[in-house]
Amino acid sequence: MTKNKEKIKKAISKEILDFFYKNPKSGYNYKQISKAIGEEAGSNNRKYISGILKTMAKQNILIEFTPGKYKLHPSHIDKRKKGDRVIIGTVDMKQTGKAYITTDSLTEDIKISPNNTNNALHGDKVKVFLFPKRKNKKTEGEIIEIIERKRTKYTGIIEVSKKFAFVIADNKSMPVDIYIPEEDINNARSGQKVIVEITNWPENAKNPFGRVTKVLGNPGENEVEIASIISENDVLVDFPENVLDEAKKLSDTYSDKDLEDREDFRDVLTFTIDPADAKDYDDALSFKKINDNLFEIGVHIADVSHYVKEGSELDKEAYKRSTSVYLVDRVIPMLPHRLSNDLCSLKPDCDRLAFSVIFNINKTGKVTKRKFAKTIIRSDKRFAYEEVQKIIEEKEGIFFEEIDIINTIAKHLRDKRSNNGSILFDRTEVNFNLDENGKPISVYFKELKDANKLIEEFMLLANKVVAEYAGRKRKGVSEKLFVYRIHDIPNPEKLNTFAEFVSKLGYKIKTGRRKDISDSFNQILDEVKGKGEQNLVETLTVRTMAKAEYSTVNIGHYGLAFDYYTHFTSPIRRYPDLMVHRMLHSYISGSSRQFNKNEYESKCKHASEQERVAQEAEWASIKYKQAEFLQDKIGEVFDGTISGVSKYGIFVELNENKCEGMVPIKTLEDDYYYLDEDNFQVIGYNKGKQYKLGDPVRVSISNVNMIKKEVDLIME
Repeated sequence: MTKNKEKIKKAISKEILDFFYKNPKSGYNYKQISKAIGEEAGSNNRKYISGILKTMAKQNILIEFTPGKYKLHPSHIDKRKKGDRVIIGTVDMKQTGKAYITTDSLTEDIKISPNNTNNALHGDKVKVFLFPKRKNKKTEGEIIEIIERKRTKYTGIIEVSKKFAFVIADNKSMPVDIYIPEEDINNARSGQKVIVEITNWPENAKNPFGRVTKVLGNPGENEVEIASIISENDVLVDFPENVLDEAKKLSDTYSDKDLEDREDFRDVLTFTIDPADAKDYDDALSFKKINDNLFEIGVHIADVSHYVKEGSELDKEAYKRSTSVYLVDRVIPMLPHRLSNDLCSLKPDCDRLAFSVIFNINKTGKVTKRKFAKTIIRSDKRFAYEEVQKIIEEKEGIFFEEIDIINTIAKHLRDKRSNNGSILFDRTEVNFNLDENGKPISVYFKELKDANKLIEEFMLLANKVVAEYAGRKRKGVSEKLFVYRIHDIPNPEKLNTFAEFVSKLGYKIKTGRRKDISDSFNQILDEVKGKGEQNLVETLTVRTMAKAEYSTVNIGHYGLAFDYYTHFTSPIRRYPDLMVHRMLHSYISGSSRQFNKNEYESKCKHASEQERVAQEAEWASIKYKQAEFLQDKIGEVFDGTISGVSKYGIFVELNENKCEGMVPIKTLEDDYYYLDEDNFQVIGYNKGKQYKLGDPVRVSISNVNMIKKEVDLIME
């Protein structure tokens, strides 16, 4: 055989093996294989294929299971589990059944077709065999092993038949219904919302098997839907008895030992500023005048680490949760109320233990001295934000002089941040007034005013200097392991997409140096204030940013333009702050303790994941309340702004209440509309009418689906 023919046979053999690797469970004849491996190979080289198949069968690469039909030999299926064509990653499952695998080892996601997911589900950690890369095509693969299930519990609507039932999961990433045998229905009735646990997924079954573990009730009821959101996001609600018992045993009095080495701030003017409906007050400010242009301002944070000892049941539970969860109608705390609402709440006229950062600072925000200390404080006054804002605006009221000075300093701190490249988000928060049954009766907006910004600036300053103390390298001082709050620069692709979009709205963004980018963001955020596209642009700005997270490896905080940043100021509701308190105290007290990097990096990763879980639950509760708020407004007309476009519809945010719905493309009957993805618009094929992101529109409510939490709109 000539060298050229040998080369052709070798290439075809590789194509055939790659094809069977991609389809390991199916059988094919030579005609099907010829067609599958490409027109050129099939038409010009078909004479080789039959012989190659027989040779591969003799070599136990293939099995000729019926005359002329072949499939991959089991030994070669096993071989796929080895070598450099196998990666480990996480499943991002789509409702269509196809999936993508995300992994740190590759820059691109791996596409998995529905027939190659092998019963993996969203979030699972899996082993993936990579198919050969084809030119200009996305890398594809097959899931060959499920290493770890992300979850086995789902919420959904049960449909009961005579001898079995199916649960249709609420989770849009669940591509199949869950089969429930008759004995595992647990008295659930058709149409009820239930929690189901997957118990088994037989090899040849299309659906996983499960059992109903809890009947939540009828869809649409507030307690049922909130319970569903809590369950769907694996949020822990009730504290175990041993944790509550440990909390009950904590003393509410202080011994001499408790006060050893604590600085006494009980005679220094101290106050808290929180939302009017807050139940816990975990930070306070103290004020003392040194001279006309120098002041001692203390940032006092509840000393949670005094009560929650490492390794205790309270500590284990706090770590497991890692954060408090803030839903529309309730707070699910990280710590039992005994701590969060009592012992660690800096109530007025009560002695409380704190961990404090004390600054000597002048009116322009220049820090001349700072120190860290365990303290005992006594708050003189509990302010709501609204009270302080009134004092600032009317220039009179209790502690006006002190608040005025602190506010002046805060404004200088904010200006300095802006000048250094910090991105200033002044986003309006949407809130609901609820009736006694949790039903939203009105919407109101929380705007960040000077009173909010005053507290924010001093919390940011405290977090920054704590991180600087631990992270800055100093001569003769060894590097300290620490927990940082990090924020990477925006992804260039996302940044370019954002720049392209805002340019179509008449705004410009520079994508060169870090400072240029942040200055551009601030300019745009300032220019959109009061305009119809404000909320849209602010939302897209947030989406363009990388996600902040916790890490022992410091890369700085891009959004704040800080080289060093951490979370120190909320240990009642964030576990990383509790870790920071313990580490900082160890360092300032001269302890010889060594912290393990791998252990703390693992804790940072867990805390970051739990933070995302809490955010998902919060967003889900907001979406539910928005749908519920619009439920009785069918037919009403609203002004809105186009907030998104897809091939299925046009998303519109209603100006009056910031609720979002979708105008299905099929309801636009005046033309045939198609998606122009590059220009963020849909266009009428015949008349050329455009609906573009950011455009003002008038819409009416046509339908509200409470089960899916979706609102359908019609263009007026």
